[in-house]
Amino acid sequence: MPELPEVETVRRGLAPALDGARLVRVDVNRPDLRWPFPDRMADRLRGATIRALGRRSKFLLLHLDTGETLIVHLGMSGRMVVDDLSAPTGVQPGTFHRDAGWHPQHDHVVFHTDRHRVTFNDARRFGAMDLWPTDDLENHRLIAKLGPEPLGNTFNDAHLIAAFRGRNTPVKSALLDQRIVAGLGNIYVSEALHRAGIAPKRRAGRIAAPRVAALVPIIRDVLDEAIRAGGSSLRDHRQADGTLGYFQHSFRVYDREGHPCPTPGCDGAIRRIVQSGRSSFFCGVCQR
Repeated sequence: MPELPEVETVRRGLAPALDGARLVRVDVNRPDLRWPFPDRMADRLRGATIRALGRRSKFLLLHLDTGETLIVHLGMSGRMVVDDLSAPTGVQPGTFHRDAGWHPQHDHVVFHTDRHRVTFNDARRFGAMDLWPTDDLENHRLIAKLGPEPLGNTFNDAHLIAAFRGRNTPVKSALLDQRIVAGLGNIYVSEALHRAGIAPKRRAGRIAAPRVAALVPIIRDVLDEAIRAGGSSLRDHRQADGTLGYFQHSFRVYDREGHPCPTPGCDGAIRRIVQSGRSSFFCGVCQR
């Protein structure tokens, strides 16, 4: 699943085309993705102006002047790619965006504005869309229980220390709990724990408060670096212009089993274990 940096990268890529744009037409080419689309979705979107393009956790939010917000989850393979329809005459819009993994039969929703076409392509159909009243957004079932945004002010030392206090779960599981912090996933938790020198199996409630506090800026740094790199493209992630993210080239531990630990002065090697069905990558020497 895409994590916060991938979704934020897509949001930033879509903003020039969609922020303030009017939806002239929306083509909904199937009745559902992971769940059924909302009733009359195409009709409710047609003619609406997108007032702002936001993000909450791993969800894209298209805030409309109709008083509703379109919630978009990319799922495992969802892509939203922009075609500029004002391309010079004789140039097929967007042909340079299409890679070998792109199949037009998976173009499930297409948004048309005066100048752009934005296509939601999802081969595995694990994505999702819903329309919800904007002023009630925090009560939507996908959003209601989310914790603070890790790049926001409410994610701070006091919050994380309090969230970990007395918790007997492994620290990696705690950081993946979207009620504690929203948007983190397997990749960036592994990377942050390595930088913090904390083993993924360490019990969250047994980590000293200063080490927990130090995790806050480390998590922010990892996410900021990943966003600047356009996210991580391991399989299906593409930016809104169709290009790959490249933060995977900066991984210290994720998917690097057997490689030497990159921590200066450490002679350990990266190990892989499975926690709750997910791979955890870490150094058994410098992560304690």
